[in-house]
Amino acid sequence: QVQVVESGGGLVQPGESLRLSCVISGSIFSLYDIGWYRQAPGKQRELVARISVRRRTDYTDSVKGRFTISRDNAKNTVFLQMNSLNTEDTAVYYCNLPNKLLTWGQGTQVTVSS
Repeated sequence: QVQVVESGGGLVQPGESLRLSCVISGSIFSLYDIGWYRQAPGKQRELVARISVRRRTDYTDSVKGRFTISRDNAKNTVFLQMNSLNTEDTAVYYCNLPNKLLTWGQGTQVTVSS
């Protein structure tokens, strides 16, 4: 059974950075696009960054220029480098396969607060 495990969240002040990691077990990792999603309190889950099998990246407008998604197929791991964080980035962050959604992991909480 494929498992999704996110990590790296925490409490930071505005302007600071965090690097999230997500491990997706199994051999499917290298075969699919991978996305980072987030869900803020009272809001729907949204896709914020996506990386294709060929490492093409796409970002939602609100994080462009601040977030960077990358993948390491050898380690079944996808990363999200988040810089210049602001309070609107506060959310639980998840990873998944946009074209073949898996059972969601627990997510990792990111809180940006002064």
